[in-house]
Amino acid sequence: MQIDYSVGYGCSILESACCDPQCAWIPPKPGMPLKDRVESVRQRIEEACQRSGRTPSAITLVAVTKTVPAPLIQELIALGITDLGENRVQEAREKQTALGSKLKAEGQSLQPLRPDFQNQSRGGPASSLQQIRWHLIGHLQSNKAKHAVELFDVIHSVDSLELVQELERQCAKRNRSIDVMIQVNVAGEATKSGCRPEMTEVLAQAARQQPHLRLTGLMTIAPYIEDPETIRPVFRHLRALRDQIGSSLQLPISSFRLSMGMSHDFEIAIEEGADIVRIGTAIFGARDK
Repeated sequence: MQIDYSVGYGCSILESACCDPQCAWIPPKPGMPLKDRVESVRQRIEEACQRSGRTPSAITLVAVTKTVPAPLIQELIALGITDLGENRVQEAREKQTALGSKLKAEGQSLQPLRPDFQNQSRGGPASSLQQIRWHLIGHLQSNKAKHAVELFDVIHSVDSLELVQELERQCAKRNRSIDVMIQVNVAGEATKSGCRPEMTEVLAQAARQQPHLRLTGLMTIAPYIEDPETIRPVFRHLRALRDQIGSSLQLPISSFRLSMGMSHDFEIAIEEGADIVRIGTAIFGARDK
């Protein structure tokens, strides 16, 4: 497949961030309230949309709460952020228990919630903890699939046929459905999970054929580079893959979305077509090893 890397949508405000999965959260500095950090991210999302001629309501902000304590997550929820991203199954279980927001009982099918950016973008409160959507954004081993389908509404990190089959098996046992995204290792980094780009359509087709899995898009993690402008081709590549696979499988683009962009590069990702951005450091502050 020929990929045109020549099309871009503008510049970006740069921000450094720690991407080490072993980091531990440290609180934001005094004088930087969580509300202000959230509002800053929302404003930057809107500005990136303006630069690229997009509609802010099309962007879902997933707050990455890895290592963030439950009381602070509760404060975040009160600010209207209802999409929460976790890297690990066990940590998500502990936080859901602490928050009293254990999701739906077994045997109940989850229905996808439409993004409500107008509520999120101006700090409207979440109506209840039951409105929360939990996103698994970290690598998922097949032997933990049974726990993942009980705890999460969306799994961004499907990267093998084995995992597709195991997720279907576990969902079928519980008579429930779940949203899944195919993780693609666009840059070919040895330290990153994800399927090879040329395997993406095979996995997408397999996921689409499962009665209890709803294929909702593609996900990637771009390399962490000091100048995020240099990773635009990664996001363009994923967008091209999405367009190609969407056409091949006759999937409407509106329901086949792109999860890409983190604290240091989410504006560029939006300019290049991201529908879901996963933001941790820009909201909660840096994490120390």
